Amino acid sequence: MSLFKSFATVGSATLLSRILGFFRDILIATTLGSGPVADAFFVAFRLPNLFRRLFAEGAFNSAFIPLFSEKLEKEGREGAKHYAEEILSGLAITLFIISALIEIFMPTFILLNAPGFMDEAGKFDVTVLYSRVMFPYLFCMAIVAMLSGILNSFGKFKAAAFAPVLLNIILISVLLVIQFSDFHSSVIIGLILSWGVLLAGLAQLSLLAWAMHKNDIKLDLKRPRWNDNSKNLIKLGIPGIISGGITQVNIFIGTIIASLQASAISYLYYADRIYQLPLGIVGIAIGVVLLPTLSRKLNGQDIKGAQSAMDHSLSFAMLLTLPAAVALFVIPLPIITILFERGAFTPSDSYQTALALKAFAIGLPAFVLIKVFSPAFFARKDTKSPMNFAICSVVINITVSFLLFDYMGHIGIALATTIAGWINAISLMIALNRRGLYKISGKISGRILRMVVASLLMAFITIVSHDILLETWLTSSNTLFAIIALTLLVLIGIISFFVSAYLLRVFTIKEIKNLRSGQ
Repeated sequence: MSLFKSFATVGSATLLSRILGFFRDILIATTLGSGPVADAFFVAFRLPNLFRRLFAEGAFNSAFIPLFSEKLEKEGREGAKHYAEEILSGLAITLFIISALIEIFMPTFILLNAPGFMDEAGKFDVTVLYSRVMFPYLFCMAIVAMLSGILNSFGKFKAAAFAPVLLNIILISVLLVIQFSDFHSSVIIGLILSWGVLLAGLAQLSLLAWAMHKNDIKLDLKRPRWNDNSKNLIKLGIPGIISGGITQVNIFIGTIIASLQASAISYLYYADRIYQLPLGIVGIAIGVVLLPTLSRKLNGQDIKGAQSAMDHSLSFAMLLTLPAAVALFVIPLPIITILFERGAFTPSDSYQTALALKAFAIGLPAFVLIKVFSPAFFARKDTKSPMNFAICSVVINITVSFLLFDYMGHIGIALATTIAGWINAISLMIALNRRGLYKISGKISGRILRMVVASLLMAFITIVSHDILLETWLTSSNTLFAIIALTLLVLIGIISFFVSAYLLRVFTIKEIKNLRSGQ
């Protein structure tokens, strides 16, 4: 499968998941709004969701895949299978112990992660309850991540890519049942949703187990052993998880600070859901596909092929990310209003969420660049360098968040996350260049510059279209008209960008054909 087709497989599955995720969040917004129960649910959901993103979206596999690929290259399928069995056994027992301890000490854990909730005893207690129900989702996601890494190393991306879709299908089903049932207590609704999250974790684990069986990859649980294989994974894994999941860590830190302001967590959550769409389609697809691709090429001493994979990944990432970031910055309010403003979600909630989305949009290219540059280190079994840059970005994020929070509230938190993301991405790029691991060529730099110009032209056309043609429709009380208007506005933006990009020779038809064929 070519690099482009692999990106398309993972990206399309992520797109489906994100679209369903929007529908899920529309139902949550309608049901819970942005009040105390919504805050409690989002904090509880963010804990296992953070670990899901750390594990399932590549951070755990930043250590596992290079080591597994090396075993596969040197010892064959049987040697790689034996290695995977050792790691699976150790991972399972470790996760069981961690989950049990956190379940026991959950009140303390919530106190550390949402200190502002202590001022409202009922809110704090509900958050603890939801968190205890949902937290076993972590166990499921960690095992899913490892099984995904094994399948991805064999070039099998479909099952792992579509697993997150199950989460949204199950939660949407639960929310639809709630909508048509006679539940008056928002606390009970949040509890039902929490059980839905746990059920979704079990469903995803079942899907990956079936995919392993279908591809004739059978792993047996063995007694965990502390040996060189375990030591190497820990040595690479801890820095890899820190660096690979730093965007989520920064958002998580923002949640802690946001707990000090009423409804801030909800505003940040809904804004995060919007910009996670392009980040998921592009950034996660690249992170998932590029690492096993680079690992295979470097293990086979194909340096030219590794450089080409990086070039294609960077071009593909910026081609889709730059216009998405500009669009989210110039028209955030219509997007938020049409997606979420109904039921308990008010116009004021839309406005505050849109402001957070503008701040996140500025950082979107940086978040994707981190996904492009990090695998170049991970594939060479260097997880410490990205970790060091990641730690610096966390310190910057915390510092800037506290400095801006008093003046800008939740917007300052989003802006701090963006600043930290750009510093992390630029640091990775400079380090790759200085060490001779990857240098952005003049050809690629020129192409990205032309993408920026095309994105700015798109922004101008989109703003004019909004102000002159579509503003009345977008603010229409008729939901169907508003949806049609937003769809038309998005299509105008997409067409204007790609026409501008073609005229500026960002790409040619021949290059698109070569990319699709993997040349």
